[in-house]
Amino acid sequence: MRGNAAPGRWRPVGMVLMLAGLALTGCASVPRIPANVILHDVHNNGYALAFDGESTTLASGGSEGRIRLWNLPEGKTLGGWTAHDGSLQGLYFLNHDREILSAGYDGVLARWTRDGKLLQRLATPSPITDMVADEAAALVVTGHRDGHVRLWRLTDFSLLHDLPLHRGALRAVAWHAPTRQLASGGTDGQVFHWTLAGQPRALPAPPTDAQDLAFAPAGDVLLGSGWFNLFRWRLADAALTVLPTAHRGIVKSINFDRDGRQLASIGRQTDSAVYLLDAQTGNVLKRFQPHELCGTAVRLSPDGRYLASTSDDANIHLWDLRNLLPEQTFYSK
Repeated sequence: MRGNAAPGRWRPVGMVLMLAGLALTGCASVPRIPANVILHDVHNNGYALAFDGESTTLASGGSEGRIRLWNLPEGKTLGGWTAHDGSLQGLYFLNHDREILSAGYDGVLARWTRDGKLLQRLATPSPITDMVADEAAALVVTGHRDGHVRLWRLTDFSLLHDLPLHRGALRAVAWHAPTRQLASGGTDGQVFHWTLAGQPRALPAPPTDAQDLAFAPAGDVLLGSGWFNLFRWRLADAALTVLPTAHRGIVKSINFDRDGRQLASIGRQTDSAVYLLDAQTGNVLKRFQPHELCGTAVRLSPDGRYLASTSDDANIHLWDLRNLLPEQTFYSK
């Protein structure tokens, strides 16, 4: 965290309060484009977010194991239920948005109706740290604390593959449906890439652990995030490029927009900034209102209209990108 300004400088009250907030939280920064909706204290800590296919509902999950649903754009509650004994690590809408798939740190995969009726449940061998799914391929991919990547058949939760790839816990798994590519990153600093029909290969290791992974929509690039930077692997030859960002700590979560030109990101540790970045360069395109505590997840809706974020402050921030509120500006002298 940067130190306070010298006496006699940075006079405006707004700047003084901002600096005091930084000292107290360690993860706050100057608000920029305000959220259209802030849902306060909806979880103990916000951990997981997912939009439905029609971009009309947002699902959220937290450290207390509860799933909650919110309508868009107003953010009114649509209900919720306790789904897991541990934190939510993944959410996905199924069956024309009538059902929800969830994964928890309790090691459980579960399938629910939208009103919380349990349809299917599986206790996996290890706590789940990340989850992605593809209903068309009938596939669920989970990363686990024991370093394994496990692939499950969605229809019956039967195990398809069990890959002991990492020497530490998984941080992230990623899936690219059109080309059937997978990727994983762990606390051991390694990142693996493979196709569903092929064998995993180790990609050049990034300078810090990959906290999150995402395939570009075209499938030719894998993007990761870590301390301060983005990691860009060109998959044709596995070439790695490190892209600096404006984040002042861990870039905890990333999410591509539909055309792959822009990337939503949220920071952790020394900032909780929410940005829209240029996916080619890492440059900031838009700066959004940060959270009061360290960021955990950020998602763009399938139609590109909404941006949602959540963090350790237990709040959800929701932006309507078609109807943004005026940007807040702070002056200093």
